[in-house]
Amino acid sequence: MEKRTLGQGLNVSALGLGCMGMSEFYGPRNDSESLAVLHHAAELGCNFYDTADTYGHHHNEELIGKFLNQCSMEIKIATKCGIVRRPGEYQRRIDNSPDYIRRACEQSLRRLGVECIDLYYIHRLDPNASIETTMATLSDLVKHGKIAHIGLSEVSAATLKKAHAVHPISAVQTEYSLWTRDVETEILPTCRELGIGFVPYSPLGRGFLTGRFQTDATFANTDARKALPRFSANNLNANRPLSQAVIDLAKQKSCSPAQIALAWLLAQGKDIVPIPGTKKLTHLKDNLAACEVKLTASELRHIQQVIDNFSPAGERYTIEGMKGVNV
Repeated sequence: MEKRTLGQGLNVSALGLGCMGMSEFYGPRNDSESLAVLHHAAELGCNFYDTADTYGHHHNEELIGKFLNQCSMEIKIATKCGIVRRPGEYQRRIDNSPDYIRRACEQSLRRLGVECIDLYYIHRLDPNASIETTMATLSDLVKHGKIAHIGLSEVSAATLKKAHAVHPISAVQTEYSLWTRDVETEILPTCRELGIGFVPYSPLGRGFLTGRFQTDATFANTDARKALPRFSANNLNANRPLSQAVIDLAKQKSCSPAQIALAWLLAQGKDIVPIPGTKKLTHLKDNLAACEVKLTASELRHIQQVIDNFSPAGERYTIEGMKGVNV
């Protein structure tokens, strides 16, 4: 698989693997199936795996730690701290205190079974915390060999500039897809101005851009989409013209809608590394094959015309989920 470089020399596969859904938010866990996906992703050339300490209340890091113990290939691990939740609850608080960051890092190292985390993000920023103090703490972790690269998630352009002035940031992770393009206004240009890589999460719109919800959107109680505003019946109905446009182009190009959505993101720049998440082998193979789908200039113009004339209906998250976003 093609390799790309994030920020200060973090070389990873052009597509990464989002691992959150292996632990919660999208139905029940199945560790054996998830381990099979983790191993097969590595065999297909994907070497950039994304997790966080809050996913499944540490379960996700433990799962990846088990995989790393079994895998002989070189895997780059990105994990995060900053969101604190009780097991089984969505309600969260944001903690960016130096003591918390240092303690969280040590616990992630232990769960993952590694001596150094390749990319360590602050998952969400506390608006009342000093970004300079937060960055000084992370910089000290780099100095002591605990982490190799620093990242921030869902950060504002102004805060990113302040943070980068303290210590180089290698990557910003924020939601970005054909369905969610807010980053194009300020944060993506700022990343490029500063030489920071960009990692889009939910690049398939939590499955929406694959065409799964064209006719039915019944979610289990364990599926977080059930509570997300964009997935309400009214908003989904208003949003379907976008997914239909993706489906139509996929038919013309003899590929899947997911591959169109990912190929579009990959075409937005060599500094972009999307991390589609899945816990199913069939979806993994389909997603990673997007690297072989090349959109023509005409197709890219067509997509641009579609999204320029489309406004998403519904907020990305509930009020609780928006805590720490764009700080």
